[in-house]
Amino acid sequence: MKEEDLIKGCVKEDRVCQKELYKRFAGKMMAVCLRYSNSKMEAEDILQDGFIKVFDNISKFKMEGSLEGWVRRIMVNTAINKIRSNKMKFEDISAGHNEWDHYDNSVLDKMSEQDLLKLVSQLPQGYKYVFSMYAIEGYSHKEIADNLGIEEASSRSQYAKAKKYLQQQIINLEKINL
Repeated sequence: MKEEDLIKGCVKEDRVCQKELYKRFAGKMMAVCLRYSNSKMEAEDILQDGFIKVFDNISKFKMEGSLEGWVRRIMVNTAINKIRSNKMKFEDISAGHNEWDHYDNSVLDKMSEQDLLKLVSQLPQGYKYVFSMYAIEGYSHKEIADNLGIEEASSRSQYAKAKKYLQQQIINLEKINL
């Protein structure tokens, strides 16, 4: 089914079209939701809430840009709202990790996207959210700060610490695989 017909059907609340839209994007969007959650069950809740918003607002999609990008933005915003509602605290686990300062960023270039995303999912909450929003979704630090209710400097700091944390995890994996 053409995307335009699919959208028109969803606007008319056609269950077949809604099911098709869900099938097309659920897998990719679940991966997005997992990056912003602490468990599969929480990611499934975000996914469900996100699709409810997609179907409630599909009439507002103006056929400009990609439908997938529009759906992704809704999922990310749904996840961010969940983070905000949990009033999570950003961890500072950098104490004692100054020895990481001499590693350069090229360490991250040695991994596949799937391996890196697996490591990202294991980051402490604050690191994971900021890293995902900045490095994967393309938000600016100002946008991240506004969305998460933190200072822009905190966003930058969390991102830098996340990168160092990931570098250390990669180095540990390299040592194991030697």
